[in-house]
Amino acid sequence: MADDNNRENHRQRVLKGAAILTGITNSEVKCTVRNMHAGGAELKVPIDARVPDEFLLYVPTDGIGYKAIVRWRREDRIGVEFTGTEPKPHWHYG
Repeated sequence: MADDNNRENHRQRVLKGAAILTGITNSEVKCTVRNMHAGGAELKVPIDARVPDEFLLYVPTDGIGYKAIVRWRREDRIGVEFTGTEPKPHWHYG
């Protein structure tokens, strides 16, 4: 993992429940946002989860869906870059 001192944007430590929404058969993977900033986040996911390279990360406490691209993967952690936002999909019940 990159050293925090080398990061362009320092990520704030958080602990938020979230869902990775793939849109493929309206599926989702529950995850935890571990740290985040305006440009991205680190997610903790189940070790056996199948997470695509691009997805919508819905964070209920923020009420926002973040368009995300995976930048790195390590065991049960995924680093993502945010490329925009969109409303929560109508099919998601959370």
